Amino acid sequence: MRLPWAPVETNATALNSVRARRGRRPGPSDTRERLLAAARTEFAEHGYQRATMRAVAAAAGVDVKLVAHYFGSKKGLFGAAMELPVNPAAILGALLEGDVRLLPERIVASVLQVWDDPVDGPLLRTLMLSALHDEAMATALREYIEREVFDRLAERLPGPHARARAAAGMAQIAGLIFARYLLQVGPVAAMPAGELAAQVVPALRTALGLDPRRRPGR
Repeated sequence: MRLPWAPVETNATALNSVRARRGRRPGPSDTRERLLAAARTEFAEHGYQRATMRAVAAAAGVDVKLVAHYFGSKKGLFGAAMELPVNPAAILGALLEGDVRLLPERIVASVLQVWDDPVDGPLLRTLMLSALHDEAMATALREYIEREVFDRLAERLPGPHARARAAAGMAQIAGLIFARYLLQVGPVAAMPAGELAAQVVPALRTALGLDPRRRPGR
């Protein structure tokens, strides 16, 4: 039986090759691996919001302090359990710093840089395609994005209707990822990153309701 967190069979070869290039070494089960196995089960059964570090530790038979020791936080544990090559919450935290008027440029540049990476990009594509075929995985990933990405983005946007504007902005980014990396639509996939960013940034700025001429906080 395929585990909820395993990639679909059509993507298994690609995932294994990427893991090999990243230097992951197989070995006997240890505390960290037991925690990861318990976390995958916990996230699959309860989703991101209801899963707890204490429950993961109990299932692994270790003290909850070891979860923080190995992974730092629930966000870190989720990223490791999902085998994400990057931490979206950490990246967003860095992007949200600085002038909010330039946030669209920072977001688009970061998305293109991460997904165009020859190692991280294929792994991200495999994971996203796997989520489309696995309800438990999709639910946990969706809850993670809603809490750690969407909510934080909405909090950073000035002015009224911030959540609606954050939703519109995320739709723009999701469309970019879907067209360029998942479906790999020819003209979008082939366009140089700089040219594509120049086309996408204005639309994202409009969606987020950010006027580059307006001073922050006004």
